[in-house]
Amino acid sequence: MDILGLSTSPSSGGAYALILNENEGNRRLPIIIGTFEAQAIALELERIKPPRPMTHDLLRNIIQNLGTFVKYVFINELKEGTFFAQIVFEHEGNDKEIDSRPSDAIALAIRFNAPIYVSNEVLSEAGIYSDEQEKSSPARSKATIEVKGGSEPKTPGDKVKDLEKKLQAAIKEENYEKAARLRDELNKLKG
Repeated sequence: MDILGLSTSPSSGGAYALILNENEGNRRLPIIIGTFEAQAIALELERIKPPRPMTHDLLRNIIQNLGTFVKYVFINELKEGTFFAQIVFEHEGNDKEIDSRPSDAIALAIRFNAPIYVSNEVLSEAGIYSDEQEKSSPARSKATIEVKGGSEPKTPGDKVKDLEKKLQAAIKEENYEKAARLRDELNKLKG
């Protein structure tokens, strides 16, 4: 996965949506993260070096001074709307795994230029399909979801259709935080 970008909205209460984009596929994964983690990721992506080491820079320095490095990070689970990740280190030829929040794992991964992986199960449950044609464009593309019509929700099926329309609109507007909330609500309805 690659980092497509960070998105926020005034109603988010300071939270951001980190958008991961599938390297060889057409799915995106929005993950809601905190302001501090978003700042740590953004600073490294923009190659901005603060005068003193931030927390993730400090962790990188400690890891390197211990003679190891981050091999890759793996977002491996989604439980009750919460993502889980593993940071995989290589030390003296052995892999070591440490449980992590995805935001912290990704903040470290970009500091080590390490790959970011997401399990197929997590992508199937929380991923959003993007338009294949637009994905090849170097510009930031908008995701689309195929939705069949429906008006005001009258039955549970109608409510699902209505939420799918709202989800499609949120994705087209690149409001990934809203899209993630709608996706979670859809998952609850679908059981």
